[in-house]
Amino acid sequence: MSIAFVFPGQGAQTIGMGRDLADAYPEARAVFQEVDDALGEKLSELIWEGDIETLTLTQNAQPALMATSMAAMAALKAEGITVDKAAYVAGHSLGEYSALCAAGSLSLADTARLLRIRGKAMQAAVPVGEGAMAAILGLGIEETEKLAEAAAEGEVCQVANENDPSQNVLSGHKAAVERAVAMAKDAGAKRALLLPVSAPFHCPLMGPAADEMARALGEVTFNDPTVPLVANVTAEAVSDAAKIRDLLVEQVTGRVRWRSSVEWMAAQGVSEVWEIGAGKALSGMIRRIDKTLASRNIGTPDEVAAARDG
Repeated sequence: MSIAFVFPGQGAQTIGMGRDLADAYPEARAVFQEVDDALGEKLSELIWEGDIETLTLTQNAQPALMATSMAAMAALKAEGITVDKAAYVAGHSLGEYSALCAAGSLSLADTARLLRIRGKAMQAAVPVGEGAMAAILGLGIEETEKLAEAAAEGEVCQVANENDPSQNVLSGHKAAVERAVAMAKDAGAKRALLLPVSAPFHCPLMGPAADEMARALGEVTFNDPTVPLVANVTAEAVSDAAKIRDLLVEQVTGRVRWRSSVEWMAAQGVSEVWEIGAGKALSGMIRRIDKTLASRNIGTPDEVAAARDG
């Protein structure tokens, strides 16, 4: 049996996430403490006792979700399960940083600081109100691409996330994305809805954020991951640190090819996927992508114990 460890992206955040792991495992608590120290603030207090609106701010949600995933990894390690159990690691957007931290490519402190920079840069790249994102449900990827092209009318409108066979996400100028939503039913979509996000992620409008991340990523130490990363923008495995650095820059403006990534891992013999951290969104996508893949969530002490016990 071949296993992949996958790590969630933005939208999975909840107040209180990871707290039971920190209470049950000193190793998990130490992860949150190290992230607090790296950022010079008590992010853990916001995660466990703050308000969801503040936690959902991109600059907070990104390092917070990574910290929760790494706390779950620390709890697994305390029970004798390391990242080497996985044949591959992968993550959805910011989850790619969690995957790289888990695989030893980036230190925990550097990952926290990079995600804080990434969150701020992505938020600042486009003035509030000028961009938007929308989920298109029940339309294949080729049809969604055609919808985006028809709605663009000279503005940016493109597929940002290829999540599963029935769900794709568009990103771009607000007016263009709104046109796509209005046109979606006639194009054959079951449903189309604007997403409550603060910026148009994973499209060319994020160019200034990509430039900022190129600078930031150039200032940290990268190691080759101990387990190959299935990269968002290529949907294939990569183990070279220099190539990974380039792909992380490309990822800011590029498409998150999640469906293709899961299909690629299944083709390599992966039969079970562990979602490490908050929420169960990726597990749901994986079931819709390939019903033969087993999935397991690792986000609570009980789930860690179940993984330990097989």
